[in-house]
Amino acid sequence: MKNVSKGFGEGDARQDVLRNVNLEVGNGEFVAILGFSGTGKSTLMNILAGLEHPDSGAALFHGTAIEGPGPERGLVFQSYSLMPWLTVTGNVALAVDTVAAGKSKKERAAIVDRYIGMVGLGHAKDRRPAELSGGMRQRVAVARALAMNPQVLLLDEPLSALDALTRANLQDEIERIWEADRKTVVLITNDVDEAILLADRIIPLNPDGTLGEAFEVNLTRPRDRTAMNHNPAFKQLRAKVTQYLMDVGIAAKVVETRNLPDVTPIHGAPKAYAEAAKSVADDRYLQFSQLSKVYPTPTGPLTVVEEFDLTMKKGEFVSLIGHSGCGKSTVLTMTAGLNGISGGGIVLDGSHVVDADPERAVVFQAPSLFPWLTAKQNVAIGVDRVYPKASQGERQEVVEYYLERVGLADAMDKPAAELSGGMRQRVGIARAFALSPKLLLLDEPFGMLDSLTRWELQEVLMEVWSRTKVTAVCVTHDVDEAILLADRVVMMTNGPRATIGKILDVDLPRPRTRKALLEHPDYYGYREEILSFLEEYERGAHAKAA
Repeated sequence: MKNVSKGFGEGDARQDVLRNVNLEVGNGEFVAILGFSGTGKSTLMNILAGLEHPDSGAALFHGTAIEGPGPERGLVFQSYSLMPWLTVTGNVALAVDTVAAGKSKKERAAIVDRYIGMVGLGHAKDRRPAELSGGMRQRVAVARALAMNPQVLLLDEPLSALDALTRANLQDEIERIWEADRKTVVLITNDVDEAILLADRIIPLNPDGTLGEAFEVNLTRPRDRTAMNHNPAFKQLRAKVTQYLMDVGIAAKVVETRNLPDVTPIHGAPKAYAEAAKSVADDRYLQFSQLSKVYPTPTGPLTVVEEFDLTMKKGEFVSLIGHSGCGKSTVLTMTAGLNGISGGGIVLDGSHVVDADPERAVVFQAPSLFPWLTAKQNVAIGVDRVYPKASQGERQEVVEYYLERVGLADAMDKPAAELSGGMRQRVGIARAFALSPKLLLLDEPFGMLDSLTRWELQEVLMEVWSRTKVTAVCVTHDVDEAILLADRVVMMTNGPRATIGKILDVDLPRPRTRKALLEHPDYYGYREEILSFLEEYERGAHAKAA
């Protein structure tokens, strides 16, 4: 790419996405373009694929201008883009029939089988997309792109919609395939670890649409996640790339313009948060006693969670981590009173949890806002119920205080439908804190966001939490998030019959920042302990006994 610029819209509505981008990718090189959502990563990829054309400058392949799509450039999108009525074989055959039209039917079938086998889907070749998991569907997309035998493989955030375990498995597949064929690869990603694991070179795309300083990845291949955790060069590079991205993209500066009014919620005292911050005398503030959840199924009862025992102090922050489907969210919804308890019990501040109550505020993975209401109105719905004796002006102050805390001072009067995913999640966080809850429950609150937006909102969450010290439980599958937020990390085994497998005390100073975390000598030890546990229990708590 030579001095490539690209924008959209006309006049005052025009938005420049890429500005004077200069990029050279060598033959056989693996390059990762790393940046925030909305910085133009996909636009850059579409120009390389020939799906869009620059407004100025030139995109070249082997010195010739790229005029449109071509089989020499295979593209894998973030979404799978499969034909739902075709099988795995049929979807891959679409590509093979196009680029190998001169070969016999038998030869084309052999090519299809080869690439389906390469991504480990030989057992599922006769299934249709609806019968496949998200990870399997993405494997089909990778196989289809590879079957075209392109000179360049363009990967546009192909793994971002997948859970951490599936994502890791596909990262390994991509590296293995690249090692075998040494194709030129350009990967768009927002995951620093993914970029370091796979790439020869990492190039950040800045928020203003320019390319940043390139980082050379001089780590021996193949790169093992566990081994890299002990590698000083990996740690140094990871910290350097992370700090660069935070410097250019994360400027969550919240200007304090008001104080929180001294009003009493229906379930607490005016200074409950301050007392919680100063004292940990209540060592049994939240208790889970032999908690279990059983669902009826056509083949008999299914025990999802079994004998979950945990005691939390007042003002403590606990992260609940485990693979997808291990029962983390089931524990959280039972704590919220949104899901019935099959056995055992939950006691909060001396009272048994039975039904939903605003004393337990929940931030879901999807923020669940009323799209026709403004951010302010969405938060006010709960505040009006929780502060019945406060004046309208005082309730408004509570609403606006927390919206400012989460960085929405300029957007609180916008309808939720006009807000980005990250902004909607900020409203969800503000709404939860504004309830002045006894317990804050976070169910993968940043799981649907790109990793860099997630960093920013983690900082917002920590900043607001540090002012309240509300007792909190956060469900996550993100190891770094679990360590960053928590006083203790509770690790769950995989289901069925999931339970607590291990508890890790996180003895790191607060307030915490991501930069300080990466520089702390104990951080990578904590990280390895959790990663080792997740790997050991990948097949479930009772896998070894089975």
